[in-house]
Amino acid sequence: MAYPSAVVFIETPTFTKRVLQLMEDEQYSALQSHLARRPDAGDLIRSSGGMRKLRWAGSGRGKRGGLRVIYYWWVASDRISMLLVYPKNEQDDLRADQVKQLRKALEP
Repeated sequence: MAYPSAVVFIETPTFTKRVLQLMEDEQYSALQSHLARRPDAGDLIRSSGGMRKLRWAGSGRGKRGGLRVIYYWWVASDRISMLLVYPKNEQDDLRADQVKQLRKALEP
């Protein structure tokens, strides 16, 4: 399935801070290109209201040992909210309280 390339990316302050620490500009551009083509690429997070978790290779790491990117795809408006990025060695799955907090970040 082809998706439009005019996707708008919106970052939370937490995401912006962490992505600057964890990814080079080229890596982040590649991630954005990937999500623009395949916004449904990440696995749906249970009980999250549609948030997705994508495995992404970090600097010198493969996907399994790399980064986790949490995002929400606003299907109707071709926007993607970049919510959180973290290395797998810090945490694998989100806790319920984290999911709840991220859902609040999506509220208007």
